[in-house]
Amino acid sequence: MREIPLAAIRARAYDIWERNHRPDGYEIQFWLLAERELRAELESRRDAAEDARTEAPAPTPATAPTETVGG
Repeated sequence: MREIPLAAIRARAYDIWERNHRPDGYEIQFWLLAERELRAELESRRDAAEDARTEAPAPTPATAPTETVGG
């Protein structure tokens, strides 16, 4: 599993703190919530990419046009 950069968690936690009107004493809760949200988003993107790979039809080789000589 890929690691989430601490700067991304910090920015998300700060955003959550601001959206909740900057309460005191919730640093750990907001940090953990931010980390959970980012992990869920990462997992969702990974699952979507896997689904796209498995559902996409296999590319078919291009065939050259057949030339006929008519008379």
